[in-house]
Amino acid sequence: MPAMMNVLIVRTSSMGDLIHTWPAVTDLLAHYPNLRLAWLAEENFADIAALHPGVRAVIPIAWRRWRKSLLSPSTWAEMRVFREQLRARHWDLVLDAQGLVKSALPAKLARAPLAGYGWSSIREPLASLFYDKKHRVSRQLSAIERNRRLFGLTFGYQPEGAPDFGIHAGPRPAWLLPGDYAVLLHATSRASKEWPEERWVQLADTLARQDGMVAVLPWGSAKEKERAERLAAKMHAGVVAPKLSLREAAGLLGHAEAVVGVDTGLTHMANAVNVPLVALYTDTDPARTGVVEGPRALNLGNAGQCPTVDEVLAALVRVRSAA
Repeated sequence: MPAMMNVLIVRTSSMGDLIHTWPAVTDLLAHYPNLRLAWLAEENFADIAALHPGVRAVIPIAWRRWRKSLLSPSTWAEMRVFREQLRARHWDLVLDAQGLVKSALPAKLARAPLAGYGWSSIREPLASLFYDKKHRVSRQLSAIERNRRLFGLTFGYQPEGAPDFGIHAGPRPAWLLPGDYAVLLHATSRASKEWPEERWVQLADTLARQDGMVAVLPWGSAKEKERAERLAAKMHAGVVAPKLSLREAAGLLGHAEAVVGVDTGLTHMANAVNVPLVALYTDTDPARTGVVEGPRALNLGNAGQCPTVDEVLAALVRVRSAA
C-alpha cells in the first residue's frame, strides 16, 4: 500500500459514534503513520473528529440542517460548496464507517474507491450497494470492535490489544475553582436512559461529605440546563458548568477525580481520556454500546435495570483505586 495515500473517513454522527471510531483511527495510523487522513462529519461534531491528533483535516457536512430547508436556494448553494470541497482533493480511498444511506451518499460524491460494511453487517443493507469494497463484520461485536475490524479488513491488518482512543484531554478549565471535583453527566437523548434525579443528589452529597468533591453538572440544551440548575440547587456542593464546546468538555472530563454518566456521548469521551468512570445504563445493553471496561472504567445496569446509589459508590471506589 502506498505510504502517502489520501484517505477519507466518513462517520458523520453522533458524538458517541465518532468517539467509538477513534480507536480504529489509532490502529490505522499505527500501521500506516504516513497516511493523510481526513474525516467527514456533521458540522456539530466536527470538533470531535478533530480531537484525534492523527486527523489532518475535517470536512463538515450540514445534512441535519439542510434537510429542514431542502427547497431553499441557500441550502442548495451550501450543498454545492460542500461537493466542491469534497472533490477538491484526490482521494485514494474513502471508508464509510457508518453504514447508512445518509453516509454512503456523500461518501460516493468523493469520486474515489469506496469501502464499507457488507449487506448483512449493517442496519441499512442498502448502503452496501454504494460500496466498491464490502467487508463482513459481526453485528454482535461492540461498536468499537466493529470499527476496528472494518478498518483492519479494509487496510489489511489485524487489530490487536486493548482499544487506544489516542486523544489527550487538554487544559483544565480556568473557571473551575481549585480542588477535586466529580463530573455528573445527567443528560441523555431520551427519558428512558435517565437516572432518577434524587439519586444524583444523593450521590453528589455523599461524594461531598466523604471525599470533599464538588459535583460539576454540564449541559447542552436549555432543557438540560434547567435540569442541571434544579439538581445543583438540591446539592450541598453542586456547580452548573457554563456552556462548553466539545474541546472544553474534554478538558473538564480529563481533569476530574471521577465521572459518573448515563448513556451519552460525553460518557464515552470520559472513557477516551481515561479518567475514573462509572457508566450507567437503564434502557440499553452496555455489551453493545457501553464504555470500554478496565481498571478505571465500569458499566452498571442494563435494559430495564437501574443502578442504585450504593452500587455506583462501590464502583467508584474500584475505579478510583486504580487511578
